[in-house]
Amino acid sequence: MKPEIVVRAAPQEFICRPGSWGSLEQHLGRRGIRTVLIVHGRDSWSAAQPFLPELKATEVHLYAYSGECTYPERDGIVAEAAGHGVQAIIGVGGGKISDLVKSAAAALRLPAIILPTLASTCAAWSSLSVMYDDQGRFVSMDVFPYSNALVLLDPQVIAQSPPELLIAGIGDTLAKWYEADVIIRGMISPPVEVELAWYTARKCKEHLLKHSEAALEALRTGYANEDLTRIVETIIMVAGLVGGFGEDYGRTAGAHSIHDALTAIPEAHGQLHGNKVAYGVLVQLALEDNRTEIDFLLPFYEQLGLPACLRDMGLGHLEREDWLKIGERATVQEASIHRMPGHIGAEEVADAIAQLEIYTTDYRVKSNMEKAGMT
Repeated sequence: MKPEIVVRAAPQEFICRPGSWGSLEQHLGRRGIRTVLIVHGRDSWSAAQPFLPELKATEVHLYAYSGECTYPERDGIVAEAAGHGVQAIIGVGGGKISDLVKSAAAALRLPAIILPTLASTCAAWSSLSVMYDDQGRFVSMDVFPYSNALVLLDPQVIAQSPPELLIAGIGDTLAKWYEADVIIRGMISPPVEVELAWYTARKCKEHLLKHSEAALEALRTGYANEDLTRIVETIIMVAGLVGGFGEDYGRTAGAHSIHDALTAIPEAHGQLHGNKVAYGVLVQLALEDNRTEIDFLLPFYEQLGLPACLRDMGLGHLEREDWLKIGERATVQEASIHRMPGHIGAEEVADAIAQLEIYTTDYRVKSNMEKAGMT
């Protein structure tokens, strides 16, 4: 029997081109929107100013968010939007702002409009929000029956963003292939929707491996090139299509469960979402006993500076007891790690973490020896 899959493929409208933000008021006018609430952060708002158009025919109210994507923060946006009677909520910023705007807009049944200043997740595209508590710990993932009304992506805006945030986006998007593949490849006859998710997940990996280095060079110069455009569309659009078509078959598996577990460790709070997910990819591969793919990815991780072991995240002091706690949190009943085949418990996760520490040490010793001409 075919599984029930709800396709939430895309925003109502998506435009990616230099200068796309300049058409914002035109799009508002087409929708009959005259009053909006713009939700923004601090750094992202400063970066956005040179690109934001003057909204001459629109009543604009501003809301500066606190820095965390929490339900109380969402409720504050809801109260502000309702108090002003706005007709749409606009998010200008990164993934947390996108998720807050989507959640608040869904609560009020208003259009959500996203102007990304970062390409660190597919949050600008997807019709879901990942919520945390005020300590930065994962709480839940809420899926909405509404697509985003409009996403205006300007690669030139992303070209001004910090390289480490794009690198984190690359790490988060790389997981799309590994998490979708481990779920879908075991299906005897995947539905067409799932086949599309599988295809787009593979394209994520292909684009990232081919274009990431040149895209990061664009950030160093501050000018968008073709590679950067390809990467930001991959992170936001192509990655969003994976979950949009595949739903639970194309969304998260082991890598994101490891990420969610790491959010409960205070020392890991300084790590970006995509960095923790990238580390989770390697733990997932260790759980699969796929040393070949780990060896294939380690040079790419080294090239970009993605964390490949606990030491890379400043967590090298953790011991077996701590690994087991990570495993317990990663394997709670509702965790997506259980979409992987076989039994996976805290012991298995701790073993995979231990193996990965050994793998990365061996790889770096060998790599350093080769660089020194000792092999």
